[in-house]
Amino acid sequence: MTKQFSRILAIETSCDETSAAVIENGTTILSNIVASQIDLHAQYGGVFPEVASRRHIEVIYPVVAQALEEAHMGLDDLDCIAVTQGPGLVGSLLVGVNMAKGLALGRGKPLLGVNHIEGHIYSLWLTDAADEIEFPILTLVVSGGHTELYLMTGHGRYQHLGGTLDDAAGEAFDKVGRLLGLPYPGGPAIDKAAQNGSPTAFKFPRAVMDDGFNFSFSGLKTAVMRQTKKFNPDRLPVNDLAASFQAAVVDALVTKTERAAQAYGVTAVHLAGGVSANSALRREMNERVDLPVRVPPLALCTDNAAMIGAAAHWHFVNGRRSNLDIDVIPSMELV
Repeated sequence: MTKQFSRILAIETSCDETSAAVIENGTTILSNIVASQIDLHAQYGGVFPEVASRRHIEVIYPVVAQALEEAHMGLDDLDCIAVTQGPGLVGSLLVGVNMAKGLALGRGKPLLGVNHIEGHIYSLWLTDAADEIEFPILTLVVSGGHTELYLMTGHGRYQHLGGTLDDAAGEAFDKVGRLLGLPYPGGPAIDKAAQNGSPTAFKFPRAVMDDGFNFSFSGLKTAVMRQTKKFNPDRLPVNDLAASFQAAVVDALVTKTERAAQAYGVTAVHLAGGVSANSALRREMNERVDLPVRVPPLALCTDNAAMIGAAAHWHFVNGRRSNLDIDVIPSMELV
């Protein structure tokens, strides 16, 4: 299949990362600038929405300018402006969407609103494996706000197989991290602590409830909380608790993914989203799933604009455009 050409400026402000990127043909990163707010929100133990949106306003212009500069391009060199339309925090989304609308209107460029989850899925097209990808694919999108399984049968063609019924995996990592006195974000901190702990020290529940493909982590989080109350705070076995909790999350994620891969006869399993950076999840998925398992590099696991540009390319070359009066959709679904 002949590749169709595009140069897209993408903007991502769905949560606490302000990012802009220039993507060529949906697979080549010409620039990808990310201004993180982790240090800003660490004092709260999680993302403070109003603080996040104000910081986006402060940095969005220089981030876009740097992305264009590093790509050695001006706005007139672009074919399209793409932006995350949802899901996400409404105030944060508004900053990115309004910036994109202004740029598109001012330079007469097409505008594309992109689903944030779809962006995570397309982060795999920004890797060396892009030319090897064949449908159907099973994708596990696992992050702070999402734990979803999708069957992808073609570009833009998705079947939602299952998702979290309560806490997302990344959200559970953050909450348990706070229980253990670990720094925010909880995912990397627990992964690091678990290196020095035993995954069998505590027997925590696996939320493998039935033969379906949904997830639940609220009961696991409660089990960890109850276990912490059995110890004096200064004698908390943090490493063992972290390792045992992480093992329970990973087991549930891998078990459901493995079942779905077998049920739908896919060619490969893709991991995406912030929690796909977890070392235990990568290791277990590769060991237990008898298929190619692809994971984006660490820089593309967390929120970034490059993935939004990759997803936008396939919509752009197929003729899709958004109206200049598009609005944010905080609970946007991928259909």
